[in-house]
Formats: sequence, C-alpha cells, structure tokens
Amino acid sequence: MTNLYLVRHGETDWNRARRIQGSTDIPLNDTGRAQASTTGQLLARRDWDAIIASPLSRAFETASIIAAEVGLPEPTTRDTLVERRYGEAEGLNYQQVDELFPEGADVPGRETRDDVMERVVPALLGIAADHPGQNVIVVSHGGVIRAVLGAIDPENIHGTITNGSIHSVRIAEGSLQLIAFNDPIDELSLAFGTDIEEQNALESRDAVSSTGA
Repeated sequence: MTNLYLVRHGETDWNRARRIQGSTDIPLNDTGRAQASTTGQLLARRDWDAIIASPLSRAFETASIIAAEVGLPEPTTRDTLVERRYGEAEGLNYQQVDELFPEGADVPGRETRDDVMERVVPALLGIAADHPGQNVIVVSHGGVIRAVLGAIDPENIHGTITNGSIHSVRIAEGSLQLIAFNDPIDELSLAFGTDIEEQNALESRDAVSSTGA
C-alpha cells in the first residue's frame, strides 16, 4: 500500500490574472514560492520517502521548495504529470475563452479530460509500483488533480483546487482510493508516531468522510 499526496503548484502571475496556462511554462511568483514553503512546512510534520514533480517549472520549483522543507533530495520529474494541454486557449483569460469558444465549442489543440485521465492514472500507479509501501509527494497541476478525482471519485463534487493544496490518495492492489480532498494533514500528523493501527484507523475515518461513504 502506497500513499501519494498530490500537491498543486504555487501561484504564478498567470494564475493571478486568471489566464489559462496549460502546457505553457510559467514560473512561480513570490506568492507562489511562499505558498510552496508553507505547504512544505505542513508536510514536514510527517515522514516522506520521495518527491516527484511535473517538469514544468512552476511545479518543479514548488517541489524543490517542499523537498528542502521536508528533508528530501531534489525532486525527480515525470512528463506524464504535466498539466492538461489547452491548445489555443492557453494565454487567454476566462472571459476571452468564453467569447472565442462558447460553451460546447471545440478548442483546437485542447486535450480531453479522458486523455488526461488515461495518462495520469497509469502514471500514479507506476509511481506506486516504484515506491511500494512508501509515502510519496507528487507535485502537479490543478487539471491533473481534477482528472484524478474524476477517475477515482466521480460521484462527488469537489471544490476549488487551490495553489499549494494537498490531496491524498492511497494505492493498494492496483486501485486508487481517495483519502481526503484538501487533506487535513495537520490533524493526521498528530497521530504520526503513535501505534500504526491507531493511525490507520484515523486515516480510514477521513477516507470515509471524504468519499461520502
């Protein structure tokens, strides 16, 4: 059983301007770096075995800042964790997208949500296979995390995936289970170092509450 903690990168200037980034490589701004540091300090309350990131600079720098906070080496990257491609919508703000591509209109070059699922879910399973029984931080993008949630918890509506937010997934016997959307790791960390059965019971409680089961 492997636990993956999915982190959205920190803020960029395009995030602040509500411009669509997709595969465009936009760096963190100072707010984004501060968010990454705060997320790293929160994650440092637990022990970690590895950190893996999308190669886009906003995700890789977020992962690098987190790695320094939690005491891990420089993150490795996987191309399959890059953000969803938005084609001709990249660089536009949401008002411009609505004007140029009304609801139902195709956006040339945009990757479908199903395509994102088909590359990201196997990527996470591959990470779990490479890190059996470990706790791994995975730094990626809002569209990627949304695709994972759509694949493993389609019956529930999840809120905004904010910059620097943490969403935990457990992989066991080749399947993914949502532990928590916006994982309350600060609460879960209080159980770290206690009896492992008590910790697992606490995590299971949060898994039930997060999935609505």
